Formats: sequence, structure tokens, C-alpha cells
Amino acid sequence: MSSSDRGGISRRAVLGGVASGIAAPALAQNTPDSTEFEGSAGQGVRRNISSFRTLDWRPYFSDTRNGAILVDLTSRALHFWSEDRSVYRLYPTSVPMSEDLTRRGRTEVVRKVEGPSWRPTPAMRARNPEWPDYVPPGPDNPLGTHALYLSWEFYRIHGTHDTRKIGRRSSNGCVGLYNEHIAELFGHAQLGTQVLLI
Repeated sequence: MSSSDRGGISRRAVLGGVASGIAAPALAQNTPDSTEFEGSAGQGVRRNISSFRTLDWRPYFSDTRNGAILVDLTSRALHFWSEDRSVYRLYPTSVPMSEDLTRRGRTEVVRKVEGPSWRPTPAMRARNPEWPDYVPPGPDNPLGTHALYLSWEFYRIHGTHDTRKIGRRSSNGCVGLYNEHIAELFGHAQLGTQVLLI
């Protein structure tokens, strides 16, 4: 079905709207021991098929000093809480293609770059010798418009110009966001923002 058949609504607009709508503060917790929150929707409301759930930060972080980012690799969602917890965002992501490319655990943001350049890692070059040695900032750059560099070597949270990757196992280890979402997160995150991948 073309976007004109749906009244001009694209899949990307729907996903972006869902992510923005879910980012609103939660109103009620499901169960006393749950970390999932739901708004005050009626009984007949169906769950979002992407399995997005707003989460409480407390089970994952001891505090929100410098802000906190939780990447849930299973639901392919990134959660962000500002240090004072006045800002909460939930974004759809791309995640690593396979378990051997996946890293879990705690890290932090050590560098922020607007208009990043890209070089394939040695492991990427071994798997894909035809890839270029270097890609400057721009529409062909796999890191999109912004990148948050993590303390783990070669790992980034970054944008992507290839929007088909979002919501899929499609990366070589990094976490990808729509360019408009990484730009927003880039504005909120700071050096030292805590990051946990689960």
C-alpha cells in the first residue's frame, strides 16, 4: 500500500509518532514488581506490536547521574532518562545482526560527534574487504548525522540514513537510531552519560 493510499501516513511517521507518544511520563505501574509502565488507557486498548514499554530506571541504575541510557536489545528499544529525570525518551533502534557481534553490559558516553566520519573496524574489513577504508560525513555515511561514542572501542549509538534498518537486527555491533532521534538524544546526552545494554 502506498503512502497515498493511507492518507499520506508513512511507516516511519507512525514509528516516530509511537516513540514520541510513548516517551510521555507513565501514569500507572502494571504490577508492584514490574518495571513496565502503561498510561491510563481503556481496557480494550491493544498492546503496541513492537512490544515497546516505558520502563522505570531504578532496576537498571543506582542513580541517574549524568543521565542514563538503557538499550534493550530484545525489544530493540533505547530508553533515556535525564539526570533530574525530567526528560524520558523511548526510541526504536537497530541492533547487531548476530550474537557474536552483540555486546552487553555497562559503558558510558565518552565522545559526541555531529557529522561523524566512519572507518570500518578490522573485523568488518575481514568480513567485507570490498568496503571503503573511510567514509566522510554525508548521506553515504553509515553513522548518520550524529554519533555517541562509547567507552568500548568501536561501539557507538548513532544515526542512520538507511531507515530500513531500524527495528531490525542489521548492525555490525552498534545501536542505530533514526537521524531525527539521534539528534534529539545527542542534545540530551552528555559526556559521562551511563549506558547499559541488556
